[in-house]
Amino acid sequence: MKPPKTDSSDFILSVQNLNAWYHTTQVLQEISFDIQRHKVTALIGPSGCGKSTLIRCFNRMNDFIATFKLAGQILLEGQDLYDPAIDPVEVRLRVGMVFQKQNPFPKSIYENVAYGPRISGIRRRHQLDAIVEESLKRAALWDEVKDKLKANAYTLSGGQQQRLCIARTLAVEPEVLLLDEPCSALDPIATAKIEELILKLKDDYTVVIVTHNMQQAARVSDFTAFFYLGELVEFWATDKIFTVPKDPQTEAYITGKFG
Repeated sequence: MKPPKTDSSDFILSVQNLNAWYHTTQVLQEISFDIQRHKVTALIGPSGCGKSTLIRCFNRMNDFIATFKLAGQILLEGQDLYDPAIDPVEVRLRVGMVFQKQNPFPKSIYENVAYGPRISGIRRRHQLDAIVEESLKRAALWDEVKDKLKANAYTLSGGQQQRLCIARTLAVEPEVLLLDEPCSALDPIATAKIEELILKLKDDYTVVIVTHNMQQAARVSDFTAFFYLGELVEFWATDKIFTVPKDPQTEAYITGKFG
């Protein structure tokens, strides 16, 4: 079920008749929906329903899987992300991703954030300093680490490491931020900080989050897509999904009857 039609300029990502396979096993079937800019879209559904596969399609991470095949289109600002002329590296700069398990580099806090800009050709120290500070501020981590930027990233708590990974992603100025179960390994306090951060980030970015936590989806997202067995069952405004779902399968899942 799609939300009411709005002007196409409101959409940053458009998924059109998307099908995906690992070898001969089809994992996504005829997926079509649009993701609105400067909003948080949650992808929910039981394990194995295709959520993570889909989110990895958005920045072409599935390219690294030899048996992966895709048909259909994903458009970013109207541009087909799988056009042969498109550089996958450019896609991953425009569509950043933070994974389920926090994965800082075995480097200092500073070098974690400066890594992407350095790869992009920025070498001047004052420029890198400014990017690191701004990225850490956007990730709500600056005040906690500004006096220990040379410390190894592994000295940070789990929640701080996850926010560092978000800062590292923001440092290359993506248009879209993908979060794949970003709080699954975190305690409630760290989870609350990440959720507060997500609500702030949508002012500057479009956010797509995969989550198994129904309360989290309800708290942070503007739109919710429910997937089951590789199909998009329902896509609607989050308040509608959680109060008046159109499909019985959606209602059964969000009320805990299965999943």
